[in-house]
Amino acid sequence: MLRWLKEQGLSLFFLAIFLAALIGQSVFGLLAYNEDQLSHGAPPVSYIEFVTSSDFVVDVAENWQSEYLQFFLLILATIWLVQKGSTESKQPGQEGIESDEEQDIRGGAESDSPRWARVGGWRTVVYSNSLLIVMGAIFVLSWAAQSVAGAASFSDEQVEHGEAAVSWAEYVVSPDFWNRTLQNWQSEFLAVGSMIAFSIYLRQRGSPESKPVGTAHDETSAEG
Repeated sequence: MLRWLKEQGLSLFFLAIFLAALIGQSVFGLLAYNEDQLSHGAPPVSYIEFVTSSDFVVDVAENWQSEYLQFFLLILATIWLVQKGSTESKQPGQEGIESDEEQDIRGGAESDSPRWARVGGWRTVVYSNSLLIVMGAIFVLSWAAQSVAGAASFSDEQVEHGEAAVSWAEYVVSPDFWNRTLQNWQSEFLAVGSMIAFSIYLRQRGSPESKPVGTAHDETSAEG
């Protein structure tokens, strides 16, 4: 058991801090929401009512969709684009999807390669793009959840101010929706771009996200 925990340590660490942050967001979000309710002469809501409300869902979903869009675009872009000296890039000249032998699929598969990498046909095509497919699907689903919950939350605010509620179609072309969306996208694009550029010149000893400390700046895709 201890060996298994050690081998899964990185995933478990991020799962734990994700859950802690999500719970923290829900607790402090409830406190802030109820403060706003009381200031407007409305009754406070329970924890369950809050975490199932459109206000909470839209805040969670808009962060998730931007994160998964970030990874979707990074995976897609690094197939064809390179950045000399970055750990986030392939070597210049290796752009593209590479041969079956290089990717260990179909006739180039090893004995311990995943079954769908060996069998060929549509299953190998799907498995060859499975990471991009899953990241893209989560992005689309969370963006859809953001739009639906955002429309409901925005309509509630409209009604509170004596104005008409809006439909989903009206909301997804509204300034409120795109303001919330783009403020998340730009921060994610900045973070990814910074990591690509910083990894050329900066180091962190012992991390696979960094080159070995003494590696030349122009060496590409080296890992520590």
